[in-house]
Amino acid sequence: MTIRSTFWVLLGLLAASFWAGNFTRSFVYYRVAYFLLFVLLFSLIWGLLSIRGLSVKRSARIHRLPVGAIFEERFEVVNPTRYGRLWIEIEDQSNLPGSRSSKVISAVGGRQSRTYVTRTLLQQRGVFPLGPTRLITGDPFGLFLFKREFPPVNQLLVLPYIVDLDYFPFLPGLLPGGRALHRRTLEVSPHAAGVREYAPGDPLSRIHWKSTARRDHIMVKEFEQDPQADVWILLDAHRHSHIREKQSKRQQPVEQFWFWTHKSEVYLAADTYEYLVSACASIANYYVRSNRAVGFVSHGHSYVALPVERGERQLAKIIETLALLDADGPLTVLGLVNAQASSIARGSTVVLLTPSRDIQVEMAVDELLRRDMNPIVVMVASESFGGEGGSLDVAAHIQARGVPLKILRCENNILRDLQLNHNV
Repeated sequence: MTIRSTFWVLLGLLAASFWAGNFTRSFVYYRVAYFLLFVLLFSLIWGLLSIRGLSVKRSARIHRLPVGAIFEERFEVVNPTRYGRLWIEIEDQSNLPGSRSSKVISAVGGRQSRTYVTRTLLQQRGVFPLGPTRLITGDPFGLFLFKREFPPVNQLLVLPYIVDLDYFPFLPGLLPGGRALHRRTLEVSPHAAGVREYAPGDPLSRIHWKSTARRDHIMVKEFEQDPQADVWILLDAHRHSHIREKQSKRQQPVEQFWFWTHKSEVYLAADTYEYLVSACASIANYYVRSNRAVGFVSHGHSYVALPVERGERQLAKIIETLALLDADGPLTVLGLVNAQASSIARGSTVVLLTPSRDIQVEMAVDELLRRDMNPIVVMVASESFGGEGGSLDVAAHIQARGVPLKILRCENNILRDLQLNHNV
């Protein structure tokens, strides 16, 4: 319960009325005092009954959406008692950026419910609990506020912003007929390597029925990887490499009524890491749609390495991992390459995403070339984010080695930057 300032004003008038009645012996002051006392008690009882039994339910059809999408949520306030409520304030205390779900409703009848729908333009990746939610109501005279809080039940996973690439470099190692990789894989591929006895957990679709009939016990097929080079995506999350500009262009808020007719352009935060995360998700999406085996490595708060796999399941794992990654890693770009290079097959394509503008980027590229890999570098122009220059010099040295290069700039269109052929 919260006592408002009007309560103290009324209490002062009550005390003054009693004092005046005792001093003048006039019944008028006593009547005023009794009336004010009645108002106080009436307001207190009204407020206690108003908050009693109230509940709120929050529901959404989808709890996984990318940055730039519209999140729609339904609020339902239920009044199970026989008496009505004059007004109820719904206060959304979730930390979802841009959310404007708080609302005041009036004249809620007995044993009735009121619903409303809110729409939020998602602007930041991460996990956001949908709540807590607080209900606030009070008395007609505004003397007391009574509150009831409901903990969050669900959470929203906001995925990185993804652009649909029409083109991204296909290096020679990716072409059909590339280097054969004779390694066992858990995936079904066109290349069967042999048969073995059935083990618990093996899918029934892998049973080799001819061998099973011949040996009189269940045999399953084993497969080798498709003879095409893998794609590895390495994201630099070194804590001292990324830049966040203090002043940046922000998307103008759009009224919820116009969400369905107004197409808002998505502006990422002026943060080099957010741009690289978006580029990383877009590149992974492109390679998976091209039926390539993709792996992912980064070192933010913890080291993350997803082995190469194909298909939508692998894409979902990469994007969900990117939604939760932070730029707080101890490894530089060279350290990240050295940590993972021994696990990457020769001939693989390695997409290196980094904001670094020092010689370590060149050393990382040289290390990949020395190991007979095909690097592709995605950099950010640090000066466009308010940082020091030097990115273009490093980019020129990388291009001199014949390595494909993409440069991202603050508030530029990511789709255009990733598909543009840069000449430094």
